[in-house]
Amino acid sequence: MTQYPAYIDLEPVDHVSGTVLLPGSKSISNRTLLLSALAEGKTRICDLLASDDTSVMLDGLKKLGIDWMRTDTANEYKVTGGNGTLPNKEADLFLGNAGTAIRPLTAALAALGGDYLLHGIPRMHERPIGDLVDALNAAGANIEYVENRGYPPIRIHTGHIDSRSLKVKGNVSSQFLTALLMASPLMALEDDVTIQVIGELISKPYIEITLNLMRTFGVVVERKGWESFTIRKGQRYRSPGVVHVEGDASSASYFLAAAAIAGGPVRVQGIGRNSIQGDIRFVDVLEQMGAKVAYGENFVEVSAGGPLKAIDADFNLIPDAAMTVAMLAIHADGPSILRNIGSWRVKETDRIDAMATELGKLGVGVETGSDWLKVIPADQMQDAVIDTYNDHRMAMCFSLASLNSVARKGVNVRINDPRCVAKTFPDYFQAFFAIAWPKG
Repeated sequence: MTQYPAYIDLEPVDHVSGTVLLPGSKSISNRTLLLSALAEGKTRICDLLASDDTSVMLDGLKKLGIDWMRTDTANEYKVTGGNGTLPNKEADLFLGNAGTAIRPLTAALAALGGDYLLHGIPRMHERPIGDLVDALNAAGANIEYVENRGYPPIRIHTGHIDSRSLKVKGNVSSQFLTALLMASPLMALEDDVTIQVIGELISKPYIEITLNLMRTFGVVVERKGWESFTIRKGQRYRSPGVVHVEGDASSASYFLAAAAIAGGPVRVQGIGRNSIQGDIRFVDVLEQMGAKVAYGENFVEVSAGGPLKAIDADFNLIPDAAMTVAMLAIHADGPSILRNIGSWRVKETDRIDAMATELGKLGVGVETGSDWLKVIPADQMQDAVIDTYNDHRMAMCFSLASLNSVARKGVNVRINDPRCVAKTFPDYFQAFFAIAWPKG
């Protein structure tokens, strides 16, 4: 959609089936853009996600002096790397609400030096960045908070990272460690650099994406479990020539969940059994809840397997896809508990509170804690107007409330502010309507 209405009304849907071509992964897209910018040589990026989050990263790289261009092929870009530097030493960077942009750029710019202002929309200024800034400043960087300590906006001044050992907390966001890892070759020019993780590291699969892409660009990270990561001196990013971005596994979850609820089969194309994204594990959850799953090299296909089974599980590894599990749970055969999802509270909105509020509008029973959510299915759900909190995943999740399952009927749902899906999946509702069959 190039134009978005103020709201979208969804009527109950009897059945879903079809094929969905996924947009590119947000996590892979923004990591690939920054690594391409830092690398030696030119990189052709195929199937880059077209969204708000990649747009602000592209705009930021342009302001930093990186030359890139769109090709004649859809969602394909050519980036000319800065060979270990970002040419412009002063810039004002507006980064929207893209954590995958502001956090890695903070570490890279702190390592390279310059005078930079990094800021975004009001919600970005409520999302923590203090653990990353503390780690960088302790190592010799010079970063100050413009407004509130621990949060953007931040201003980066020229410093000198002279420590060979950095320490970062792991229990708030894995993006802090990702940022340090991606910037580490810029610090390890003459000596090895070791990054130590303090406490439990959440969302580990996202670190696997980072390490995988760093290897693609020629940098190998040695690790000791999840406690420490060492980058040997003298490694530099070098373009692999061409990078193909996988389809977004988090976005796939909505269509695969729709099939598990309302029949299927639904096939998503762009990811497969060898995906490097952690959210591919969402498919394991579908199987546990009773859905039928088939894999290929570049697709996943799901069909309903009867009434969905309730689940009680730890979702630390797949927090984004866990939101979709909460929507599956409204059709389950009993109460479900999603545990270890404390990171929801520092995402685009406080997702634990937001999910609880909007599920309650459907008549679903909800209980919450600091890092858990319990969903108690209603015998009969009720029509609702869903607020989305400028959070793309809220809008996509609650579209699933319109689906009829073998256990209970879907309802009429009004989704307010559907434009928020532009953050990662601008055409989500067209894709959703395309798999929805005669309405009840």
